[in-house]
Amino acid sequence: MKLDDLLGEYYELEQQLADPEVHANQAKARTLGKRYSQLTPIIEAYRQLKEVENDIDAARELAAEDSSFAEEADRLTEEAERLTERLRVLLVPRDPADDKNLIMEVKAGEGGEESALFAGDLVRMYLRYAERQGWKTEVIDATHSDLGGYKDITIAFKNRGTPEPGTGVWPMLKFEGGVHRVQRVPVTESQGRIHTSAAGVLVVPEAEEIEIVINDNDLRIDVYRSSGPGGQSVNTTDSAVRITHLPTGIVASCQNEKSQLQNKEQAMRILRARIFAEAQASADAEASAERKSQVRTVDRSERVRTYNFPENRISDHRVGYKAYNLDQVLDGELDGVVKALVDADTKERLEAAQS
Repeated sequence: MKLDDLLGEYYELEQQLADPEVHANQAKARTLGKRYSQLTPIIEAYRQLKEVENDIDAARELAAEDSSFAEEADRLTEEAERLTERLRVLLVPRDPADDKNLIMEVKAGEGGEESALFAGDLVRMYLRYAERQGWKTEVIDATHSDLGGYKDITIAFKNRGTPEPGTGVWPMLKFEGGVHRVQRVPVTESQGRIHTSAAGVLVVPEAEEIEIVINDNDLRIDVYRSSGPGGQSVNTTDSAVRITHLPTGIVASCQNEKSQLQNKEQAMRILRARIFAEAQASADAEASAERKSQVRTVDRSERVRTYNFPENRISDHRVGYKAYNLDQVLDGELDGVVKALVDADTKERLEAAQS
């Protein structure tokens, strides 16, 4: 969409949101308010750029009489270049899911107990990163391992308010999906040998009920007894729930809550997110046949990252990122690797938009 069109939409939204009758329909008001918040950073950057450009013209006129204004014009020109680049990035076509919350599943893979411990390390890393970003998190379901790791765990990451384009939960964590590999001496290794094991990370945008309508007749719901930590109700009542969506074969389960009803509600959240993600993937695959950028640099299906403890090194294989601050990364300082992935994606979107 062209900038002029966005300006027109923005001013129209301002008028609509100023109308008290619009706020009588809360759902409509939320939708309009969300779109207004999305456009605000773009319009503000545009206004700032226009102000700076006007100041440049004035400074150049005054420079004919006072040479000090020439330096001011040069400084303002640099500021205009910065704002132009910011505006260019803000106008890049966005992922439709950018404003959504995210559901992440971390699963132990190759390596047995060591893999489960590594899955636990990844979970702590993501939770600490979320805390640094000011996001909210919620553990939906978890199966612990004997030594304190996770066989699998499902976590919801939630934005606080409406994030600026490119800064929310989904745009900053969506490239974490894939196989994460660790190289270190496991606690279970008695001879000090370095082992390689792996854990899998799955990320999907969380869908709202109004976005994914599921027919009850399309569901098969099974109940069973929970296992693992959880209190007196564990292993004594059929509180765990497994839901199968028959048309797609997608399955979601939850056993973390004490009641069958609560587990069913949480399992439905996971199911909706997975169905939404599959529908989005199908649409993307269909669209990619018509787009030049069919194969993206940031591919979430491959082995994505290696965590090498002896060298304190983290390597992301998709964009060639490498750093020797693994201890800090595992403490939640993911900014470097996240920025490398986001920058690679932004570059490709810019190139696709210009082609």
